[in-house]
Amino acid sequence: MSARRVVLIGYGAIAADIVAALRAAREPGYALAVLLRPGSSSAGRVPEGVAALSGLDEVATFAPDLVIEAAGHGAVRESVPGCLALGLPVLISSIGALHDETFFAALVATARDGGGRLLLASGALGGLDYVRAVRHAKQLELRYQSRKPPAAWSGELRALGHDPAALSRPVTLFSGTAREAAALYPQNLNVAAALALAGPGFEATGVDVVCDPAATGNTHVVTVSSEFGTMALEIANQPSPTNPKSSWIVAQAILAAVDQHFSPVVMM
Repeated sequence: MSARRVVLIGYGAIAADIVAALRAAREPGYALAVLLRPGSSSAGRVPEGVAALSGLDEVATFAPDLVIEAAGHGAVRESVPGCLALGLPVLISSIGALHDETFFAALVATARDGGGRLLLASGALGGLDYVRAVRHAKQLELRYQSRKPPAAWSGELRALGHDPAALSRPVTLFSGTAREAAALYPQNLNVAAALALAGPGFEATGVDVVCDPAATGNTHVVTVSSEFGTMALEIANQPSPTNPKSSWIVAQAILAAVDQHFSPVVMM
């Protein structure tokens, strides 16, 4: 069996973790490439043996079995449409970019016309299987709370007149819909977008964003109520060592999705 061919869009902290894990994988192993903008400062950090690509024509020539986006909302807009048009499956981590209804519809149309497939990573959250199962419930109520330490919200806190180092009590930064949350906080609330897409949609998914000086990690609290029953889920993830706005588990969730993509047994 030949090596599985994978292209990663971007080469930040998450992509670097993914590349390291895939390079260490056993047979059949992976042939890896990274798609970067021309002149990208990340090019010098790409490991030897990993191809550096600069355009969609080079992606087409590499002929990947899977493309992985791990570079933010801008990368979803810039590179994902072209990859889908090539007929490729694309696994995206920056799901919050899909809060734009027009853009999301265009991606779906491109995938359908080009034969590609848009795959959504669960990222820092669990329980999406339950949310999918009850998404058509007549009495569905879904709410998500993000609770992170001040290091994840230092800029936002300063804008509100708070000193992140001296914060003594929780501060609610936002309360509204998942669509508003994903637009306001594109680096932080991909989880809210994942819930909305698995569940009743962006407008029907409630979101609260809390900065808590007592928080020791990135905590996600999901509550679901419907005629089928209830779910209360709390996950406390450790922040990424290189980006406190993101959870360390995200790269592992993407790797699990890659494993499922290539596996003969898939857990739905």
